[in-house]
Amino acid sequence: MASAAAFIAAAGPAAAQTEIQWWHAMSGALGEKLEKIASDFNASQSEYKVVPVFKGSYPETMTGAIAAFRAKQHPTIVQVFEVGTATMMAAKGAVYPVYKLMADENEPFDPKAYLPAVTGYYSDTQGNMLSFPFNSSTPILYYNKDHFKKAGLDENTPPKTWPEVEEFAKKLQAAGIACGFTTQWPSWVHVENFSAMHNIPLSTEANGFGGLGTELKINNPTLEKHWTALVDWQKSKIFDYGGRQGKSDPKFLSGECAMTFASSAARANIMANAKFGVGYGMQPYWPDVQGAPQNSIIGGATLWVLAGRPKEEYKGAAKFFAYLSKPEVQAWWHQQTGYLPITKAAYELSQKEGFYEKNPGSDISIKQMNLNPPTDNSKGLRLGNFVQIRDMIEEELENALTGKKSAKDALDAAAKRGNELLRQFEKSNS
Repeated sequence: MASAAAFIAAAGPAAAQTEIQWWHAMSGALGEKLEKIASDFNASQSEYKVVPVFKGSYPETMTGAIAAFRAKQHPTIVQVFEVGTATMMAAKGAVYPVYKLMADENEPFDPKAYLPAVTGYYSDTQGNMLSFPFNSSTPILYYNKDHFKKAGLDENTPPKTWPEVEEFAKKLQAAGIACGFTTQWPSWVHVENFSAMHNIPLSTEANGFGGLGTELKINNPTLEKHWTALVDWQKSKIFDYGGRQGKSDPKFLSGECAMTFASSAARANIMANAKFGVGYGMQPYWPDVQGAPQNSIIGGATLWVLAGRPKEEYKGAAKFFAYLSKPEVQAWWHQQTGYLPITKAAYELSQKEGFYEKNPGSDISIKQMNLNPPTDNSKGLRLGNFVQIRDMIEEELENALTGKKSAKDALDAAAKRGNELLRQFEKSNS
């Protein structure tokens, strides 16, 4: 009997725990780090248990959460990538804004503690943060130091401009390396961030921050020049296209391509799988474009809280966000993954710990984000239906890379199709 009573007593607190479902889009090395954060939070207290659930890619996770919300089977917290922000903001009644959640639950939350490049993206016009910044990244250049040495290039000097990228690639190919460079996320890197780095508008209305009547401006001479070069380079494998999202990763990790443009958060996967020395550099720019280089913009995702869950779950979500905001938690996440340190305190702690000195290049993303004060062209984008628009942009650019269209025609078609989707979004949300 005594052992049964002891069992019941032991089971009591566990049974009383409130479970909080957290749907996310992180697999592999990043997924393991995310699960560690959840288990560390769960171990830090006994009232709440955050349960991370992998739901596939970013688009799959977002569309799955929206469908689950309609069926009233949704999680408390969902990770949504940055281009889903306008869609989530427009989802009236579906979202419990984070600034309101934290105030309602009396949990500490100071928007000024976060990096301005991050807070601006996820705040309303009054400066209220609608979602919780979790993983913010920006694309950087990764290169194979062993290949650089083989080609007689300085392993500590990455190319700074696009003409230098071409020149380096030709030297690498002359040394027997098949491909100069590849890229992840073609639209994010070579349209969205490219535009920010060259201080040119992606769309009107301050890239959508100014209102719903925005129109794409991607069919401009600077982007046309860049994509004409990429199409030309593809012919000789100076550039070798590997597909959307992270599908190009094997080309770099196998040593086939000497350089790649990838998220700063690809660092965890690259460090885990590269069998060569890895170097880092900023995104290159065309030196004849006035105002370049400006600054890059963020990608990654934030955590949105969905309405219609029990109050106890919201108490736990607020406590979890307060835990996530701790400098030591944020610094660990940043150092382990390559995501930006989203709070100033996490950045300062990483500096104090000597992380950047011990890991040269790990602060490239921070320097690139803060190269210059952001302009209307370089603070980010807030465009409705942008998940679908990005797919259309990439589809049209693939038409250019396969020779079906010129770069100009592909960009014209992408702008036209994208603007039709923007008008649909405006109509349904105004």
